[in-house]
Amino acid sequence: MKDTVGAVVLFFILLFAFTKLAGPIPFSLNSVTTTKADTFSVSGEGKVTMLPDIAVISVGVTAQANTVTKVQQDLNTKINAMSAAIKKLGIDEKDIKTTYYNISPTYDYSASSQRITGYQANSNLTIKVRKIDTVNGVIDAATAAGANEVSGVHFDVDDKTKAENQAREAAVADAKSKAEAAAKAAGFKLGRVINYSEGGGSSPRPMMFDEAKSLPIAGGGEPTQVEPGSSELSVSVTLSYEIQ
Repeated sequence: MKDTVGAVVLFFILLFAFTKLAGPIPFSLNSVTTTKADTFSVSGEGKVTMLPDIAVISVGVTAQANTVTKVQQDLNTKINAMSAAIKKLGIDEKDIKTTYYNISPTYDYSASSQRITGYQANSNLTIKVRKIDTVNGVIDAATAAGANEVSGVHFDVDDKTKAENQAREAAVADAKSKAEAAAKAAGFKLGRVINYSEGGGSSPRPMMFDEAKSLPIAGGGEPTQVEPGSSELSVSVTLSYEIQ
């Protein structure tokens, strides 16, 4: 027993002396590193055709008179007559907006010095038409009531949310289909979607009718014929997958 105890003590003494002279006994651990999974990205596009449900009409009124007071009265009379006429067709007052109002002198430049000969007043209104089938009637009513300029008719969709969602769903389906086809062709397996981004799509620009072609000014003639047509909205998405 004493020999065993002595041997153990001697072992630790020798071990202590060895570590003092040689340093700590080296040992190692296997390190485990993780790497980011390989990814695969693919883009898709979805398109939806929309039928316009609103129109914005721009009309102008002009008046001329010898005095500022008179030209302002004449202009206001025309504006009020035009507003009353289009309101009879169901246009709400909140959808009639004055976008320009100006009174300026007119000059005679034939003499050596310019001379004021009178005054001219101009006003532009924008009219939002929520019942698309009344656009032609609104234009005719405005011109008959005194509008002598129609500077544009813009057709648009009032709420694009539903169309945008439909286009987005189509874009995602397009991207998934492309990803599955690529994975099958290249021989890899798709994992989960780790990133989604959206952009590069296009919203429809309001369609503008060329009023110079067929908008009659008050005084008879054929009724105005303006057709809204259709527009296209697109959304593009990019999906990033893990590759298993």
